[in-house]
Amino acid sequence: MLERGGNACDAVEVAIRSFEDDQVFNAAHGGFLNADGDVQMDAAIMEGTELRFGALAAAQGLRHPISVARQILNVGPLLLSGEGVTRFGEANGAELCDPAALITDKARRQWQETEQQLREQQANPSGSDTVGCVALDADGLIVVGTSTGGEDHNPPGRIGDSAQVGCGFYAENTLGGCAMTGTGEAIMQVVLAKTVLEFLAVGLHPDDAAKQAIDLLGERVQGEGGCIVIDKEGHVGWAHNSTDMPCAVMTSSMDEPCVWLRKADAGAARSATPA
Repeated sequence: MLERGGNACDAVEVAIRSFEDDQVFNAAHGGFLNADGDVQMDAAIMEGTELRFGALAAAQGLRHPISVARQILNVGPLLLSGEGVTRFGEANGAELCDPAALITDKARRQWQETEQQLREQQANPSGSDTVGCVALDADGLIVVGTSTGGEDHNPPGRIGDSAQVGCGFYAENTLGGCAMTGTGEAIMQVVLAKTVLEFLAVGLHPDDAAKQAIDLLGERVQGEGGCIVIDKEGHVGWAHNSTDMPCAVMTSSMDEPCVWLRKADAGAARSATPA
């Protein structure tokens, strides 16, 4: 998208739409089911020039929540939730769908297994696989986006970090951009995405800022998560304290993206080229 002349907002939207179409990920089609057995979605997009954001929470029946978040961005900064998201999307030509069409066999099986575990008092549900994207374009615009189905067996109406500015996402052209994944409530407790940018503001490389933030998450509130970060110069970084966190990086100087399953596989790789 960037190579064809699109801006960072276009790039973030199209990248996250591809995740939302792939049931491997916990976003839209393939999202985890809440306690009622429904896909309930949070998504957001933020641009770093005027600090505008568009976010939605506890939404249902959206084929591509990230695209609705971008529509909200156009009138934002604004966070909409529940039925208000559906009404906004319908009024603005969003692609709506039967909420049941987003439920995959994999998500239904996982929901049923967790139901059994909860009945037997043997396990507590946990979440994973929130998707995110950060991009810097040739004009210096930094944009961040997130999309998630939340945690398995969410209480209906629960809103996680992915829809909350400063917690699950943040973008500021003079500093950088960050997208989070992990235990939403813990991330919210330490306002983690904004904290990452504060680390960038004191001169840390994005890799170091990401690591310090994830260390803080684990030490201060015993949370699990990860983040992807880009600064205004195009340096990138990421960190996680979960077992795995798939990540891909692409810059204008690369012929193909670098892809890793976990941070340990990437070693000390750092990029100095704008994406």
